[in-house]
Amino acid sequence: MIAVPQAAVDLAKRFEGFQRVAKSDPGSAQPYICPAGFWTIGYGHLCAPTHPPITEAEGEAYLASDLQTALVATLRYCPALATETEGRLAAIVDFTFNLGAGRLQTSTLRRRVNQRDWGAAGHELRRWVYGGGKVLPGLIIRRVAESALLFEGVIN
Repeated sequence: MIAVPQAAVDLAKRFEGFQRVAKSDPGSAQPYICPAGFWTIGYGHLCAPTHPPITEAEGEAYLASDLQTALVATLRYCPALATETEGRLAAIVDFTFNLGAGRLQTSTLRRRVNQRDWGAAGHELRRWVYGGGKVLPGLIIRRVAESALLFEGVIN
């Protein structure tokens, strides 16, 4: 079994952040509405608005589980990634974690990855910058970071 690449963990932590409760309880996080309008807790874990606060360790456990789910879906829809660089796998796992397997499954990005057309795949990644019907600056930066991983360590 292929493990979740550390670069995918790092991307998710960097762009999701661990959303903490007010200063009264700085060691935990409570549900919040993300910029795309979904109830979320910890490192981007989808939840109900009534979810109890969690510790950072619990947030990391949710993240590990969510990334494992994203990895399985990524390899199901993009089997070409099983033999590609860890950076390429990490980029698409982070995309899948962020937007969901359904978005990957129906995307042109999936087609480009399976064709191993990395330039076109990078272009497709950078198109996914909308949340709640508007361009989100954080998603622009995230997609650029994911795109960079498609070419990390690759000599042309």
